Parts: sequence; structure tokens; C-alpha cells
Amino acid sequence: MENKHVIMIVEDEKAIIEFISVKLELQGYRVLKAVNGQEAISFASSHCPDLILLDLGLPDMDGMEVLKSIRSWSMVPVIIISARNEDKCIVSALDSGADDYITKPFNNAILVARIGTALRRGHISKIKNSILNQPFNSADLYIDYDKRIVTVDGETVHLTPIEYRIIVLLSLNAGTVLTHEFLCRELWGPYVNKSKALRVNVANLRRKIEKDTANPQYILTEIGVGYRLIEDIG
Repeated sequence: MENKHVIMIVEDEKAIIEFISVKLELQGYRVLKAVNGQEAISFASSHCPDLILLDLGLPDMDGMEVLKSIRSWSMVPVIIISARNEDKCIVSALDSGADDYITKPFNNAILVARIGTALRRGHISKIKNSILNQPFNSADLYIDYDKRIVTVDGETVHLTPIEYRIIVLLSLNAGTVLTHEFLCRELWGPYVNKSKALRVNVANLRRKIEKDTANPQYILTEIGVGYRLIEDIG
């Protein structure tokens, strides 16, 4: 079974990295291995993997720093695989831009399934971006997808990775209501209920882009359903 997708495994324990490699290669994936944070960041830039499996306990730097570094310039799907199972650690990783979080020890079938889900989600996003291939421009809101820049009235707005992903999802579907469930699934994966985190992040996003959060101009709320971004008016 041949597969064009390249999966980068970032893990310092040789036994684990070899075990995962064998399982993925049997599924037809091509595997790229990084044993520390600096190598992971370098390989992510030079080899452009389709998905990254990232351990948090690396010898040279914390995996969270690797995640934040990669997220500063890339939206490649990242799945955390870690022995850390505290809720605050999982939430922090997801809020920092991880697509999914799997705790060790893990089930092989679940790992493969989640990789497939993340790749499909990433593929859909790439298609939407390629179809648009133009910045989003509606009223005074401007989004340059290539440069990952959001401006309002010509002023750059500094967003967290999650806030940026929310505005991108909404802009790629401008004029369409995106349900809370859809947004949570796209942002954090299908296995985590993050409705409260979604509301908090949308509220923070509004404070950064709206002139009056009580009467939002860009992100509209469909009560009990989800959110809608005003349509692109060119």
C-alpha cells in the first residue's frame, strides 16, 4: 500500500520511534524521524511533512516550544503523543495549535485513525486555500493567508494560533453559519468538548477585530447554533 503522505515523528526514545515507524510504514506512509526539538523545527521547514507526531518530553527543549515555533509559520497538522495526561497540559497544547492529543500508552488503531482524520482535515483546508488563492477582504477586515497576516483598518492584528485558525475557518466559509460542533472538531479534533474554550476564544478575537463587541460587524452569532463571518465583498 503506497502513500504519498510524509509523517514526521518527533521522539527521543528509539524503541518508540521505531515502533511507530513500523506501524505507519505498514499503512503506506513515508516516515521522517527527528530525535530532538531543533531537528524537528529544521526538518519541518526543509522537508515539509504532511503531518507531525510530536512528543513533549524532548532532550533539548520542551515539545510545547517546538509546537509554538512551527505554528508561527505553518499550519501543518500536529498530533501530540505524550505521557503527560493532565487536563491543563492537554488544553494548553490544543490552545497552542495542536490538532489532536494522544496520551501514552496508546492504541495503534486509534493512532492511525486520528492521523487519517487530521490529514483529511488538512487536505480540505488546502483545497479551500487553493480555490481562494486570494486574500480575504470584507469591509475593513483583510486576511492574507500566505503571510498569515490579519489587519483591520490597515492595522495588523496580533492573534493567537487558535484565534487565527478561527478567523481562517470563518473566512473560508464566509456567509455560512459554522456550528459550535463543527468549529470545535476542526480546531481540536473530534474527541474533545471545547465549547467553553471556543466561546472564550471568539470573545477574545472579537475584542481584537471589532470596534464594538456588543454590536459585532464581522463575526455574527447565530444563537444556539454557531458563528458566521460576513461575506467577502471584494
